[in-house]
Amino acid sequence: MITLIPDIVTQNEVAQLNAMLTTVEFADGAGTAGWHAREVKKNQQLIHGMPGHEGLAKLVQTAIERSALFQMAARPRFMMPVIFNRYAVGMNYGAHIDDPIMSPPSVYPGRIRADVAFTLFLADPASYAGGELMIDHGGVEQRVKLAAGSMIAYPATTLHRVAPVTQGVRTSAVGWVQSELRDPVQRAILFDLDMVRRNVFGAEGKSRNFDIISKAHANLLHMWAEL
Repeated sequence: MITLIPDIVTQNEVAQLNAMLTTVEFADGAGTAGWHAREVKKNQQLIHGMPGHEGLAKLVQTAIERSALFQMAARPRFMMPVIFNRYAVGMNYGAHIDDPIMSPPSVYPGRIRADVAFTLFLADPASYAGGELMIDHGGVEQRVKLAAGSMIAYPATTLHRVAPVTQGVRTSAVGWVQSELRDPVQRAILFDLDMVRRNVFGAEGKSRNFDIISKAHANLLHMWAEL
C-alpha cells in the first residue's frame, strides 16, 4: 500500500527544517548504503550522530507521531532514526531495494525489520528539476514528486530509485519502520477498515454500525499483530 500524507509537517516547520539544513555539513551518502546499492548511490546525507542531526530528527519524529494517517498506514512498532538527503545537480540514486534488516544506532536493542519506507519532501518542487522518487510496480514505475512538507509511505520491499536532479537542490528526510503487521495486505485491510469506521463515526457517532466495524478492526489487529 502506498499512502500520501499531505502537510505532515507545517509550512513553518518546513522553513525551520530547511534553515537548519543550511547550517549542517553533509557526508557522502554511499557510506550508509549496502554493498550493492553503494554502486548506484550518488547523494549526500546527514545521519544519526552527525552535528545538527538530533534537532532536525526530533522535529520530524514529532510530526510523524502526531499524524493519525501515518500511524494508521504504517502501524509503527520501531522506527530507524531519520536520514536527511541532499541531491544537487547530477546526483541520483539508482534502482535498489532497501536492506530488509537494519541496525539502529543505540536506539533499540538488536535490529529491526524494514517493513515501511517513507520520504518526506522538504524542497519546493518548483525549485528543482528531476529528483522524482520512482517506485516500481511490476516493471511500471510510479513517479512521485510532492509539495514541501508532504510525505509518501510505501512498502520497503519495492524496487525504487531517485531520478537525477538536473537543476536546483532536492532535500528530503527518509526513514524506515518495523510495523506491528509484517504483511502489507494486512496493513491495507486494517487501514481501509479504520478509514471506514472514522467515516461512520463522523456520520453516525458511536452507532451500532461503528461498534461492529470497530470490533472487526480490533479482532483482526489482535489476530495479526506482532508485539
